[in-house]
Amino acid sequence: MKRPPISACIITFNEEKNIRDCLESIKWVEEIIVVDSFSKDRTVALCREYTDKVFQRKWQGHVKQKNCALEYTSNEWVLCVDADERISPELREEIEGHMSINTHSFDGYFFPRHSYYLGRWINHGGWYPDYKLRLFKKSKGRWGGKDPHDKVILNGTTTHLKGNLLHFVYKDLSHQLKTVDNFSTITANVLEQEGEHFSLLKLLFRPPFRFFEMYIIKKGFMDGLPGFIIAVASAFYVFLKYAKLWELKKHKKGGRSTQFHE
Repeated sequence: MKRPPISACIITFNEEKNIRDCLESIKWVEEIIVVDSFSKDRTVALCREYTDKVFQRKWQGHVKQKNCALEYTSNEWVLCVDADERISPELREEIEGHMSINTHSFDGYFFPRHSYYLGRWINHGGWYPDYKLRLFKKSKGRWGGKDPHDKVILNGTTTHLKGNLLHFVYKDLSHQLKTVDNFSTITANVLEQEGEHFSLLKLLFRPPFRFFEMYIIKKGFMDGLPGFIIAVASAFYVFLKYAKLWELKKHKKGGRSTQFHE
């Protein structure tokens, strides 16, 4: 039995260094949809080598942008990947075989995501297996969660595959710190908009707990120095999130308007 057709969705912004490898890993699907946020590099030109369905849309957040990409698809099954991710050959083979046999058994598939950073594959600290729901029926699922931490919300049955979704997460430490700064700003704004109250206890205790959780409980120490760096950076992200929430509350109380942008 032939598997049902699949539409792949990607959102992009200045991803010329990543996008070709990503597209090469998904070129076997029946349709590729790219929603670009007006990249200033060669991202769009590279995407058009693989698909004529490249759309440009002003950035409105991770969740809205990914749901926008779903709207452009013409197939019921959608495969969602980020520009810094790759479908491994093993995962592709598993998808092809599983969907051919179990066409009507499941509404979504979780993939284990394996991240490469600081010269090695990270196997602990909560980074692996980092299961992500990325292949699903669009009639049953939509992107949800809170920016920038989006996730698929599915009303249906799922199963887990074994092949890895490969993730080339950061170029270097500077890239990681920029991402931590950016994501903590977005998260602080979301918390403030939802009426979250600043808590000194959270600022004091949640960062060290995050480090302990990732480095000790989830065995990040087994990934050597990269595992230590990842745990410290994650704790720093938590610290910045609450510190920026405090800053937003302080400016709001003082009658000043502070705008953060991605």
